[in-house]
Amino acid sequence: MSTPTEPRSAPRRIGRLEPAALAGVMSRDVAIFGRYWKATTFSSVVQPTIYLLAFGLGFGSLVHTVAHVKYVPYVATGVVATAILFSSAFPGMFNTFVRWQFQRTYDAMLAAPVDVEELITAEMLWVSLRAGVYGLAPLLVGIAFGLQPEAGMLLVPLIGFVTGFGFVGFGVTIAAVAKTIDNFNYITSAVLTPMFLVAGTFFPVSNLPDGVRQAAQVNPLYHCVQLVRDASLGGLNTADLGHGAVLLVFAVLMWRVAIWSLGKRLID
Repeated sequence: MSTPTEPRSAPRRIGRLEPAALAGVMSRDVAIFGRYWKATTFSSVVQPTIYLLAFGLGFGSLVHTVAHVKYVPYVATGVVATAILFSSAFPGMFNTFVRWQFQRTYDAMLAAPVDVEELITAEMLWVSLRAGVYGLAPLLVGIAFGLQPEAGMLLVPLIGFVTGFGFVGFGVTIAAVAKTIDNFNYITSAVLTPMFLVAGTFFPVSNLPDGVRQAAQVNPLYHCVQLVRDASLGGLNTADLGHGAVLLVFAVLMWRVAIWSLGKRLID
């Protein structure tokens, strides 16, 4: 007499991003964030705000307008990109390195039904979501000092998310190749600092020398600044489609590079 066979579960497809796996990793991040959100939010919000107050109110008393825009709104919209950069690249570097090298958190998580691609993607999604929210802080401060609210500001969290996704991928990549945590000082000083200084944050890129101006055109943060500024000041135009395309390409590229670089270190 034949006995009924038990239904077999479908094998897990390799290379597929399972929503349950992504949600599981992100729920852990949310739970941990609840313990230290005050310190993280303070550092991610206050530093760009200080830049805004120092440059906007300091130089604002000397420089009244830039490119037909009052200087305080000009800086307020530019510093949004700085907030996004700091709140995405730094967690991508430091958090990844600590969880991978010291805490061995990723080794434990990979013992669950989560693969490397899902793990890294979920981590990047969580950090970039935070970056999109933190990018609103300079706008709120700018509104308090005269920046007029615009409907386009509703796009800023989305712009911040896409930009943050690219920069957290950059941070994960650096964490994967760094030998020690002290190596991040080179990246901060030689890459990230020049990147936000030469992005049109505090002064127009058009006033820079030709070589520097051309280099700024390939700086993703420059395209973020232009997109945020146009959206926040009611000046969106067809050129912003190009800025958005650059940010999307940067985000997808760094996502794949981050998975490839850290995956090689996590899987022997």
